[in-house]
Amino acid sequence: MRMERGSIRRHTPQRTCVACRKVRPKWELIRLVRIAADDVEIDLSGRGAGRGAYLCRERGCWEDGLGSGNVEYALRITLTRDKRDRLIKSAEELWL
Repeated sequence: MRMERGSIRRHTPQRTCVACRKVRPKWELIRLVRIAADDVEIDLSGRGAGRGAYLCRERGCWEDGLGSGNVEYALRITLTRDKRDRLIKSAEELWL
């Protein structure tokens, strides 16, 4: 198959939201990363070191993912209620 000059397509990395299970381009999701044995932070660069999990930019996905234990399972961590609330509060300004 011959491609004309300038028409090369770049690969777009795909990731799955751990709450709603929708597959989307990586840049549309927000990454959570486990930074220590018992802590999680929002990784806006998407390249932070550590085990990661992705959530959509919607409040429902954050509440479902953090409430159902999907994020905890994906990150292999146990979150306290305070840490869950802190993550939701931090993410409020990132939602569409």
